[in-house]
Amino acid sequence: MTFAEINPPARLLMGPGPVNAHPRVLRAMSAQLLGQFDPEFTGYMNETMALYRQVFQTQNRWTFLIDGTARAAIEAALVSVLEPGDRLLVANIGRFGGLLEEIGERCGAEVVSIKADWGQVLAFEDLKAAIERVRPKLFASVHGDTSTTMAQPLDGIGEVCRANGALSYIDATATLGGMDVAVDRWGADIVTAGLQKCLGGPSGSAPITISDRAADVIMGRRHIERGLGAETASGRRIASNYFDLAMLMDYWSERRLNHHTEATTMLYGARECARLVVEEGTQARFARHAACGAAMAAGLAAMGLEVYGDPAYRMTNVTAGLIPAGVDEARVRAAMRTDFGIEIGTAFGPLQGKVWRIGAMGYNATRPAVLSTLAALEAVLRMQGWSAAPGVDAAQAVLAERDLA
Repeated sequence: MTFAEINPPARLLMGPGPVNAHPRVLRAMSAQLLGQFDPEFTGYMNETMALYRQVFQTQNRWTFLIDGTARAAIEAALVSVLEPGDRLLVANIGRFGGLLEEIGERCGAEVVSIKADWGQVLAFEDLKAAIERVRPKLFASVHGDTSTTMAQPLDGIGEVCRANGALSYIDATATLGGMDVAVDRWGADIVTAGLQKCLGGPSGSAPITISDRAADVIMGRRHIERGLGAETASGRRIASNYFDLAMLMDYWSERRLNHHTEATTMLYGARECARLVVEEGTQARFARHAACGAAMAAGLAAMGLEVYGDPAYRMTNVTAGLIPAGVDEARVRAAMRTDFGIEIGTAFGPLQGKVWRIGAMGYNATRPAVLSTLAALEAVLRMQGWSAAPGVDAAQAVLAERDLA
């Protein structure tokens, strides 16, 4: 049995991720392969580390890539810190807070959660009180939870954690490269992300940054893989081989101690994603995403759709609009895809069938992408018999006010 060469249809991916990869990223990923210890390739590894320090806004030495999707880095962070019986405190503002809880349970940790209603975030005072009460080994939070489109404020969280003997972990999968992920200002110990959202690349490589404080804890559990040496740490061996951050740190260090074979093509793509962020400038990039998110929200509201969630804490790169009564949400998404070549997202859990989630991220955080999506949604809603008011004019006004070409 044979199949035709892959020739996927052109789609404008305006859901909560993945988004269309930047053409420069795709070109970088078409470059020739090199051996993992070739000096040219290890040079690219070092350049990638330096670039992502700028993207994460950190001085952390340990800033590198995990081979796998964003979830791979989440699991690597938790399994490399948590031992059975350790206490994990999770700030849960949506589906992906639940994921942190589940991975913590799989690590054998005692998991304690502080939860916000969907569409809300947790007050800093409540987080501080919970950390002081629970005194966890690790505090974990999602920065931007695409299930609810809310962004959890995190300024000051590192200081509170340090004062209470805790490490801090932040999942910035959906926000790195599009919102202000200020690792050093937050004082966060471990932050992870993925390429497929604001960074404008494909899923499959996950940037991570680790503070010296967290690195000391992780390296205290360092064991050398059999056949590579006899050095052994006194701590309990990390439960996962593939996601063992101590071994990965050895691999990315000057020692180049063999672990897995680095995903060459993904590294090329991740490196180009970071180059694009650095060239544009983080503040300019944040402003571009904020302008597109505000335009999307204004356009949806002008059409007569209620925008979901607390407006003070919405993510700038993903917007949720409530589905009008009597409208078949699946038929709308299907028509957007087949008639206009545009993909928007559905929802999970309590919001399933209640909202559409529309992203404007990375390569797709542009005036044409936002306006095309709003115009198509308006047309499809009219085809469905729902009287949608024009939304493009309101979006254009926001983009003009914010000077987004």
